[in-house]
Amino acid sequence: MRSSIYRGDHLLLLLLVVVVAPWLLICRTVESVQLELKSGHTKCISDEISENAMTVGNYFIVNPNEGSPMPDSHKISLRVGSPSGNSYHYAETVDSGNFWFTAEEAGDYTACFWAIDHTPEVTLIIDFDWKSGVAIKDWSMVAKKGHIEAMELELKKLFDTLSHPL
Repeated sequence: MRSSIYRGDHLLLLLLVVVVAPWLLICRTVESVQLELKSGHTKCISDEISENAMTVGNYFIVNPNEGSPMPDSHKISLRVGSPSGNSYHYAETVDSGNFWFTAEEAGDYTACFWAIDHTPEVTLIIDFDWKSGVAIKDWSMVAKKGHIEAMELELKKLFDTLSHPL
């Protein structure tokens, strides 16, 4: 009985080393950024995106008066465009929104925010989260039964090789 438990512990450890550790090394933590935008101004941010990469974005204006309605002066417009100038998202006079698309070409995609001119000038804080490629991958879809069974077989072979050296 002890041998079976010991073997299971080694198999779990091997699974962690072979599968989980490399996955953690290639994953990067993607956090949202906050942009300051003065009324009457434009601010752009770009991201290099590979062809056929899925891209998602979410943005909202941080309410300066938490717990109160958003002031009327706090509206933005946004355009997301491809390297060749194709528009993938356009929103006008909003306080929040989101977008998603699959990039048709590789290169720098640009998101430009602008705010209407307002007197007195106000500074808007925009929380912007833009992810593409591996950063948005739904890893639950990768772990299909067939993949797990094949990996389990390979891990058993590796374990046997390590347990019974020549």
